[in-house]
Amino acid sequence: MIVQDTALRNEWIVACRSVDVQDRPLQVTVMGERVVLFRNEEGIHAFKDLCIHRGAALSLGCVRDGKLVCPYHGWEYEASGACVKIPQLPSHQAIPGKARAIPFGCTERYGFVWVNLNSNAPDFFSLPEFDAPGYRNVIWGPQTVNAKPPRVVENFLDVGHLAVVHVGYLGVETHMAIGDYHVHRDENGIRTDEIAVFQPDPDGTGQAKHVYYTYEILRPLTVKFTKRDRETNNEMSILLTVMPLDENQSVAYGVLSFNYETNMTDEEINSFQDMIFAQDKPIVENQKPEDLPLDLQVELSLKCDRASIAYRQYLNELGVKLGTA
Repeated sequence: MIVQDTALRNEWIVACRSVDVQDRPLQVTVMGERVVLFRNEEGIHAFKDLCIHRGAALSLGCVRDGKLVCPYHGWEYEASGACVKIPQLPSHQAIPGKARAIPFGCTERYGFVWVNLNSNAPDFFSLPEFDAPGYRNVIWGPQTVNAKPPRVVENFLDVGHLAVVHVGYLGVETHMAIGDYHVHRDENGIRTDEIAVFQPDPDGTGQAKHVYYTYEILRPLTVKFTKRDRETNNEMSILLTVMPLDENQSVAYGVLSFNYETNMTDEEINSFQDMIFAQDKPIVENQKPEDLPLDLQVELSLKCDRASIAYRQYLNELGVKLGTA
């Protein structure tokens, strides 16, 4: 079923990693919409995965001379969506103007391919670490979750669970209290103050210490935290972005950025992140209600929940319907 949510269909939604789109067309499902991605010398393009002739999946075809070729009758579509060749037509006969694929907005950014299912895409959010000198970036995902996107995103913004769900890794039982903090809004989005979190080994040195988390809400399905060590000024950040697969499933991706040597390979970093995500997954998949309540009176909140409160208010302002109540 196609997900009807105008606010989210106007957004840039992650579709896959850039490396996933190679020589052959790739089919992805975004918000229930079957999309074909293909690469030519101009870049990556996204169409509705449907040939207007007889409904074939264009993703089963190939790319020839920069054109997407339908696997059923060989119709060829250029990057704009216009059909430029119909083999069944005599050479002197004009191609009907209706012979077009349906293009979607598409761009590569931060190691991912993003699509916009409507024609009202917002400006892209900034991730300065990705191109900053001295930073290393690791692409993470995909991870599929049987939960709706707002629940997945809000879990990422939840500082209070670190010493419970991730005890021994991101927190310790003797330091569970969270100090008060405030949330700030400006033209760049929504950001918290730094929040002190005591961790057993925050940087791989084996030394337990306080580090300081800052959470940012960049877009309705894209958030970020930065962890800073005030002693060394080492920083690591994780950008989380979530693709709605359909009404009830989400696919999570991320970018992990470091300004210090981790002494870990990309594979080891991803394995650790997979393990952390696996601890969160059963919690998120079993939360009730499945839809995130935007009425702040429905669930009991604490001061340490200010980030998730701000996120719920933000979704309400944007009119996001998928996964909210």
